Amino acid sequence: MYRIGVDLGGTNIVAGVVNDAHKIIAKAQTPTDIPRPAEEIFDDIARICREALASKHIAMDEVISIGVGTPGSVNKDTGMIEFANNLDFNNVPAKKMLEERLGKTVYLDNDANCAALGEAVAGAGNGVKNFVAITLGTGVGSGIIIDGKLVVGMNFAAGEMGHQVIVYNGIHCSCGRRGCWEKYASATALIQQTKDAMQADHDSKMWDVVHNNIDAVNGKTAFDAERLGDETARRVVNQYVDYVACGIINIVNALQPDMICVGGGISNEGENLLQPLRRILERERYSLYAKKQTKVVKAVLGNDAGVIGAALLDE
Repeated sequence: MYRIGVDLGGTNIVAGVVNDAHKIIAKAQTPTDIPRPAEEIFDDIARICREALASKHIAMDEVISIGVGTPGSVNKDTGMIEFANNLDFNNVPAKKMLEERLGKTVYLDNDANCAALGEAVAGAGNGVKNFVAITLGTGVGSGIIIDGKLVVGMNFAAGEMGHQVIVYNGIHCSCGRRGCWEKYASATALIQQTKDAMQADHDSKMWDVVHNNIDAVNGKTAFDAERLGDETARRVVNQYVDYVACGIINIVNALQPDMICVGGGISNEGENLLQPLRRILERERYSLYAKKQTKVVKAVLGNDAGVIGAALLDE
C-alpha cells in the first residue's frame, strides 16, 4: 500500500507517492500560480495526485491516505487552513474540499512541520530527539520536534520562526508585522537584496551571471558571482548569511535543540552557506562554553522532505 504526500508551496505544488520504506516512487508537480482561489489550487492538487499515481500505474484504491503540507496555520481538529499569508488563505476548509476531490482521507499540517517530520523520520534528523528544521524558500518555514514529537501549540500554529522579528519596525510582512525573519532570510528576500545591489552597481558580475536580465535573478545569482570574485556579490552573500544566522541563534538560545537542519533551495549552497553561518553562531550563541552544542547541518532530503513528511501525517 502507498501514501501520497503533497507539498503546497508558494511557488510549486508537488505530489509524491510514498511507499512503506518512506521512499518517493512517483512524483508530479504544477506551479502554484498565486494569487488565485483555493478551489483552483485544490483542483490542481487532485489532478497531480492522480498524475503521480498514473505514472506508475497505481490505483487510488491502493492509497491509504493523503497528507498535505501547507504554509500557514492549520487547525487539525477542524481541517481548516486558518491563515496562510503567502497563499492569501483565511479559514479555508481544506480537508473537506480535498476529500471531496480525492475520495480519500486527507491529513493536513503546516508545510515546515511536514518537512521537519520528513527529515526526522527519513533524513538528517533520524534518531535525533530534539531538532528544528528550517526551510529557506518563498518564506522561511520551520518545524520543531521536541522529545521526538512535533510541537504544534494550542492553535496548531507553533513553530512559525519565520515571523520572529529580527529588525524592529523593519520591512512590512504579509503576516501584518514588520521586520520578520522571512523578509530578510527567505529566498524571496535574497532575490530582492541581489536586485537592489545590482541596481546600485551596474559593473557587478551579477549582471553577467544573469546575462543582463535582472528578471532572471534567483537565489544562486549572488553566490555564483561571489565565486567569480565580485565584491558587491560578496557583500550581498555576507549580509544574507548574517540575517539567516540571526534567526538561527534566536532558535538556539530559546530551544537548545540537538540539531538544526537547513533546507530549501538556498541550502543547495551547502558549506558555502553553512560554514560562515556556523562561525557567527559559535561567537554569538548564549551557550558559548557548553560542552554540547547545537549542530547545524544541511537537510538531506531536499525538496522531498515536505512530501515525505506530509505522507507520514497519518502515522
